[in-house]
Amino acid sequence: MKKKRTQQVVISVVRWRFALVIALLAAALCVLVLHLAGLQVVPGEDKGFEFLQSQGNARTLRTQSLSANRGVITDRNGEPLAVSTPVISLWANPAELKADTPAVAPLAKSLGISQKNLQAKLNRYANKEFVYLKRHMAPQEAEQILSHGWSGVYGRTEYQRFYPAGETAAHVVGFTNIDDSGQEGLELAFDDWLSGRPGSKRVLKDLKGRIVKDVGLLQAPEAGKDLRLSLDLRIQYLAYRELKEAVIQHGAKGGSIVLLDVRTGEILAMANQPAYNPNERSRLNVASLRNRAIIDQFEPGSTMKPLTVMAALETGRYSPRTLINTSPGHIRVGKKTLRDPKNYGLIDLTKVITKSSQVGVTKIALDIEPNLIRDMYERVGLGQSTGVGFPGENVGVLPNRSRWTDIQRANFAFGHGVSLTALQLAQAYAVIASQGEKRDVSLLYRNDVPEGERVIDRDISQKMIAMLKTVVSPEGTAKRAQMDSYSAAGKTGTIHKIGAGGYASDRYQAVFAGMAPAENPRIVGVVVVDEPTSGQYFGGLVAAPVFSAVAEGALRLMHVTPTIISSSKGGPLS
Repeated sequence: MKKKRTQQVVISVVRWRFALVIALLAAALCVLVLHLAGLQVVPGEDKGFEFLQSQGNARTLRTQSLSANRGVITDRNGEPLAVSTPVISLWANPAELKADTPAVAPLAKSLGISQKNLQAKLNRYANKEFVYLKRHMAPQEAEQILSHGWSGVYGRTEYQRFYPAGETAAHVVGFTNIDDSGQEGLELAFDDWLSGRPGSKRVLKDLKGRIVKDVGLLQAPEAGKDLRLSLDLRIQYLAYRELKEAVIQHGAKGGSIVLLDVRTGEILAMANQPAYNPNERSRLNVASLRNRAIIDQFEPGSTMKPLTVMAALETGRYSPRTLINTSPGHIRVGKKTLRDPKNYGLIDLTKVITKSSQVGVTKIALDIEPNLIRDMYERVGLGQSTGVGFPGENVGVLPNRSRWTDIQRANFAFGHGVSLTALQLAQAYAVIASQGEKRDVSLLYRNDVPEGERVIDRDISQKMIAMLKTVVSPEGTAKRAQMDSYSAAGKTGTIHKIGAGGYASDRYQAVFAGMAPAENPRIVGVVVVDEPTSGQYFGGLVAAPVFSAVAEGALRLMHVTPTIISSSKGGPLS
């Protein structure tokens, strides 16, 4: 009996101790759970919570950038010239995707690169967390690669620039680099305007770096602003086509064409040769990037003679009917003899322009103060910016001398010793065409007609337009500039290019500057063909026909009423 009682006591003690141990363990577990909850769930004064929370966030929360869509560039009618399309760029985390990972071989094959090159790239960036694998892939192509689920390989949405007009408007629009930043043309000039601002968001990633959840938007991306240009893509295509054909036909080194709206100063077309395709730049020739119409300067030659004659008209001692004796067809100035193609004899001032008489202009230049001519050049915009705001614009050279020799005065009067760009020349002739008012030119669309500055008397500019109209007549040097449906006015220039030892005898630039319709000009055009080698090099034979074709097409597209009515036999009626 005593033994049985002793056993019961022992069993009771064991049970009591067991219960105590269980109770202590349960209490400890509760304390531990409460402590963990206090650290991770219930924020308090304990700094351990903040530490653990920050450590957890550091391993799972990430900030991801959101690309901003670049603004669209359009022509004046809303036709797209530069647009951005969404693409996917593949990247890797070298800490996850090791160079010796079995997935590298099939990944390299999918990317179209060698396994060796991919491994070398991963090794080179082994201590980084980001390296691009391939940029700007078509979304469906990139998604196909991502569908394999290779660890450490990710995709990010970016935007790639596309230029629907291709090389037709390339020199004006320019292009962006792979990071969508402007590099040339208006893409560069208005990069801040077009770029917009990228955004960002917080995402939750798992241990393999995959996005599990979008936590929240930190900053929404702000799309870039659109840019509406003054170009008319229809006229731009026409100008580009005609210039390219002329350059090919005459075996020329290059060329430029500019077409201005006389009323607004807007540039309706601007094309150059050689050109380039901004959508395919793998074999890009750097020389072809240059917007020659704005950057290349040249001596304008005889296209300056009308400005010299206007300076003479302003003195009041000359009129369009003033007679000038050009016999015997040449004149000695200093050590140089300046010649006309033939002896024109006694001719009036209008015929000096019609025939582009070197002798006649020289006599005028030696008769009036040289600074009167320089002042005329300066008033119409030579030696200064056109106001277009294009990167790398050249302002040319307009000399300012305190003393002029006779040969300097003569050369200056017919465009030697001064240099300008095709756009400056177009602006100068736009002053004549707009009845003596000067406006800054623009590559951006203008809603309103800007107020011009009167720099030439209206009567003098009208007289000059009438004189320039004779240049495109059968008796003038630019009869090929005349159109079927519209009257034209303008001036030719055939310039010897400057070489190492002075003016080259076998290298020319053919130039024509004109306006139409002559009665009330709506457009001004300048055509420059650089170094034609086909045997024809005169401005009236090489450049004038380009102006005729482009100007007539442009006026039709602008719905300008024809000023020449053709007979049933195809001839014009007066």
